[in-house]
Amino acid sequence: MKNTNHQLPLPPGNFGLPFLGETIAFLRDPDFVTKRQKKYGNVFKTNLFGLPTIMMLGADANRFIFSQENQNFVIKWIDSALVLLGSASLVTQTGTTHQKRRKLLSQAFQPRALASYLPSMVEISNLYLQRWEKMGQLTWYPEIRNYTFDVACKLLVGTDVNNDTHFAELFEEWCNGLLTLPIRLPGTKFSKALKAREKLLAKIEDIIRQRQQQPSSGQDVLGLLLNAKDEDGSNLSIEELKDQLLTLLFAGHETLTSALTSFCLLLAQNPEILAAAREEQEQIGCEGELTSETLQKMTYLDQVLKEVLRFIPPVGGGFRSVIQTCEFNGYSIPQGWSVMYQVVTTHQDQSIYKNPETFDPQRFSVDRAEDKSKPFSYVTFGGGVRECLGKEFAKLEMKIFAALLLRGYEWELVPGQNLDITMIPLAHPCDGLKVYFRPRVQLPNELETSRI
Repeated sequence: MKNTNHQLPLPPGNFGLPFLGETIAFLRDPDFVTKRQKKYGNVFKTNLFGLPTIMMLGADANRFIFSQENQNFVIKWIDSALVLLGSASLVTQTGTTHQKRRKLLSQAFQPRALASYLPSMVEISNLYLQRWEKMGQLTWYPEIRNYTFDVACKLLVGTDVNNDTHFAELFEEWCNGLLTLPIRLPGTKFSKALKAREKLLAKIEDIIRQRQQQPSSGQDVLGLLLNAKDEDGSNLSIEELKDQLLTLLFAGHETLTSALTSFCLLLAQNPEILAAAREEQEQIGCEGELTSETLQKMTYLDQVLKEVLRFIPPVGGGFRSVIQTCEFNGYSIPQGWSVMYQVVTTHQDQSIYKNPETFDPQRFSVDRAEDKSKPFSYVTFGGGVRECLGKEFAKLEMKIFAALLLRGYEWELVPGQNLDITMIPLAHPCDGLKVYFRPRVQLPNELETSRI
């Protein structure tokens, strides 16, 4: 796996139609990758979004791509996302700029900071659970979107901005343009998203300037970033803070919505695992307050959540641009092409995961630890220098939501709905997960257990 000349062969595969390539099939066919994997193997070429692209599948490929960041590869975004996220956003920055900013932003996701976010996460979670109890029947995916956005607004920006309907609408309009053609004609999704971005940044700037006048108010990411300094002793500029906060709002909202929806679906479909997760809560004591200490005791819930993210990863994969021709598994990876790593395919690798099509949290127990058999075989949060910065924030929110849900509520799937998973824009059930929702009635023996 080294730099090489251009004499090596290209991977097998098919470029498809002129310009469009195989983009339509890639977006519409959930088995696009597995069909070509069976035909060509773990490394194959295609054409996606107008660019020759090499799919590289499996843990070894992940390791190669992640370890060669800034040497052979750099992060790649489609043009619309690149413009709408902004040049000052951590996710679009590369090289030393990315490394320095990542180090500075990581101050907002250290253990002490995470512990300070816990009370707000609990409070907002309980408010939504009580709201859904009153509804009785609901389509959960859009409701969970509202929930995760509310948490993100409170803990990232330090304001209950979700109560501002206009802000939420602008954010939705901006999100809708991220994965579209970058056509600036009036009325297009991209054009609307650009206008929404300008208004969102203006609102965020107002919040930043207000906070600068009262810097001690609120324990949140913005408060920490206002005081954070880089290696040169400099603070983030307002312009950069705006882009970074908008990106964090997006990252702390979309993927979590997908993950929590998958948790609710998979536990409804696997009652024995639901019962085991509830039993752990009973042993800890369902009436007790959620604290960092009680959360640490929930080891089985950790396994459940990890298996949820293996079984239905929110994001199917990621793109990189090839900045220097290199070699992998005897094939040339040419400069100027794109490469894509695959999360879904990695998590279904039978050489790593026993019966990968089965939902089995025990695969992550200390005794089995299947993901430890090979590096980069579990890549829900990516890997290398671009591993998700907010992964511990996400895991904390997921665990709090799951624990409170298990302790106090029951849900069952409404019959007749389409539960197939679509990956566009992120993984979620096609019909949005329709459920009956009600408070949990503990049986007498459970009540006795909870008192012990």
